[in-house]
Amino acid sequence: MIDRTSLGQLSGKDLKGPDGSSIGKIKDVYEATDGGGGTFATVNTGLFGGGSSFFPLDAADLRGDDVVVPFDKDVVKDAPRVENDEELTAPEEQRLYEYYSQYSGGSTTGTTATGMAAGTETDRTPDVGHDTSGPTTDSAMTRSEEQLRVGTEKTESGRARLRKYVETETETRTVPVSHEEVRVEREPITDANRGAAGDGPAISEEEHEVVLTEERPVVQKEAVPVERVRVDKETVTEQETVTEDVRKERIDLDAGTEASTDRR
Repeated sequence: MIDRTSLGQLSGKDLKGPDGSSIGKIKDVYEATDGGGGTFATVNTGLFGGGSSFFPLDAADLRGDDVVVPFDKDVVKDAPRVENDEELTAPEEQRLYEYYSQYSGGSTTGTTATGMAAGTETDRTPDVGHDTSGPTTDSAMTRSEEQLRVGTEKTESGRARLRKYVETETETRTVPVSHEEVRVEREPITDANRGAAGDGPAISEEEHEVVLTEERPVVQKEAVPVERVRVDKETVTEQETVTEDVRKERIDLDAGTEASTDRR
């Protein structure tokens, strides 16, 4: 049981189930205006703090910085909704007591918080056809189900960079080269060359020298640009299968006599 002096400190505390699992953050405490103490509080049970559910404070205990109730998260999350969470009326309070009593062995019966209820004790008796788990609307029941909303988000999957380095290759080229060789030619004396043959002494010793030449390969290297390389990106679309559990409400007919059951 939570002491009345601690009620103002409950907002923002963690609400946990009997096994220590987190249910949500406590939002508001509904304290009776007649000084009778707190009866109910709300807890955020939805994603990102959305969705508030009522739970009875007389079934809760304060353990350290946490508030512990004997109900798991699904029980608290499925508690009857209140039309106007600024005020908890007597019929709404009664429906909450009846709902939680089935999970606590009837211990969550509570007392009437007259400061929170707008009606009297006779307002707690449901009329014929009155909804037992929520506000009375009409003669129909709404069936809801969860549907998947699948989207995409961009995340970094890796990085690519260009890196330039130097490697050495051996390249072979064939180039034609020429050289001069000595060839001795003998020609007889004729009238055409007789004059040139008579220059010089008739008998003598002499030398005649001829310069020989040859070609050799000459190699020069020069750095020249050959291409431009850049990194570009392209988007590739693939099909990926997403599997997730969704909940669906089922509506069955529960009657004392045999009747057809409509399942959808």
